[in-house]
Amino acid sequence: MITGTDNRQLKRIALLMKKARARKDQGLFVVEGKKMCGEAPEDQLVQLYVSESFLSDPAAEALLDHRRYEVVSDALFRNLSDTKTPQGILGIVKLPRYDFSDLLRGRRTHLLVLEGIQDPGNLGTMIRTGECAGITGVILNRTTVDLFSPKTIRSTMGSIYRMPLFVAEDLAGTIGELKKQGITVYAAHLKGTLSYDEPSYLTGSAFLIGNEGNGLTEETARLADVRIRIPMEGNAESLNAAVSAALLMYEAARQRRCDRRRRETDADMV
Repeated sequence: MITGTDNRQLKRIALLMKKARARKDQGLFVVEGKKMCGEAPEDQLVQLYVSESFLSDPAAEALLDHRRYEVVSDALFRNLSDTKTPQGILGIVKLPRYDFSDLLRGRRTHLLVLEGIQDPGNLGTMIRTGECAGITGVILNRTTVDLFSPKTIRSTMGSIYRMPLFVAEDLAGTIGELKKQGITVYAAHLKGTLSYDEPSYLTGSAFLIGNEGNGLTEETARLADVRIRIPMEGNAESLNAAVSAALLMYEAARQRRCDRRRRETDADMV
């Protein structure tokens, strides 16, 4: 059992939690809690750490079965955890690797493209919502908050393991490549010419979502094929970025679901 504060493994965990550069250099990130540790892919999970008291948890046997783990004293684990009420288990996981092509599905492509998102909770929520809405991937620019910070990871609720992700070094170039692939690019914009439920999203589609406070930069907004807006009542200036993204992703999912049902009905009638 680990009981000393100068333990090299604990120092490594603390560094991975705090420093994005360490996560990038080592190709690793930290997850906490039963759900996040339990859903970690076996080929990506490097090591588990559990508090001494976690060993008496009813979930311990199933979570630790055939897995490598180290026991940490309860006091040290509380200091190590990034949460107020730690569940007593955390893991070191390899960073997922995706190529740009992994996000593309031809006419079925359905993407979220993020510019300058700063709140890790918003980012994690978008990834989680995107999985629920059936999108094929998320593209982020370099000014968006770190994908693998502890708060972002918690907010994804496990979707980080399943959602294809691509960090664009050159966002404008990446958007240009999407267009070459026949994907229509829509910018969520307060000056949009169409309501978000007017266009057809039945073919390859990508939604641009900008910074929580300032929206998309004009440079990026100009790259869109269509600017769309979300109609709003009252005096509020805008919606939360994650809420806006959810509305757009689910509208596309709704249209595609209805189209699939229509085609299935037509096929049954033949």
